[in-house]
Amino acid sequence: MSETKIIADAELDTLRCLAGHLIPASPRHGVPGADDPAIFADIAGSMDRDASAVREALVVIDGLAGGRLTQADPVRQAQAIARFRDAHPALAAVIESVVARCYYRDARVLASLGVEPRPPFPEGYTVEQGDWSLLDPVRARGPIYRDAG
Repeated sequence: MSETKIIADAELDTLRCLAGHLIPASPRHGVPGADDPAIFADIAGSMDRDASAVREALVVIDGLAGGRLTQADPVRQAQAIARFRDAHPALAAVIESVVARCYYRDARVLASLGVEPRPPFPEGYTVEQGDWSLLDPVRARGPIYRDAG
């Protein structure tokens, strides 16, 4: 089974429509929406452990749209998605997580945020040093584990 066939084509259509509503394209910022072909291919191939919850969510959303979300006009789509988010917050959180994690690893999106589109290592990132004394209460409580040795 291919990665994108974790869910059926009709479900992928609903997911693409939903992704476009969750993160629409922004001409102002010069970034694509989450329904962009490259980003959506990442979404469709990255569901893994969330696939069953995504499928469940898509069935619910289609039901709230009165059939297929993709066949409703944009206003009815937005209304169905709002009802879904209100009535099923746990399922909505799964969908939002799947969409957001793929969206924010796209090179175009990272570049628009001023983040170099690369892995953090081996070059690393410079992190400003903070106030290490904030950890004193944690150090003072002592070990919170049982020594296995």
